[in-house]
Amino acid sequence: MATTKEASVKKAPAKKAAPKSDVPAEAKLRIRVRAYEHKILDLSVKQIMDTANRFDAKIVGPVPLPTEIKRWTVNRSTFVHKDAREQFEMRIHKRLIDILNPNPKVIEALTNLNLPSGVTIDVKMT
Repeated sequence: MATTKEASVKKAPAKKAAPKSDVPAEAKLRIRVRAYEHKILDLSVKQIMDTANRFDAKIVGPVPLPTEIKRWTVNRSTFVHKDAREQFEMRIHKRLIDILNPNPKVIEALTNLNLPSGVTIDVKMT
């Protein structure tokens, strides 16, 4: 008769389920801010952080993400002069802010912010 390890291993007692609430215990609000100009981006991030600090929220960041650079090369002339070209580029600067365990007042204050044009915000609840 062969004995197996499975028979001798005791099972751990089942954990009780935590009561369900609207916000998980380790909720996190992840905000990604994007803009073409870094000065406007930094002012917007400062405004977001000031708003979160006003409600005593714990903040991680801002974390600078890699700048996305898009480049194009275009002929200066329409028909001849292939060697004469112009190069253009567009830079997209990005920042990441995490707000740990946000309360509803923080979320409401962040949705009512007036940020400058050209600033894009992506908000995710994780």
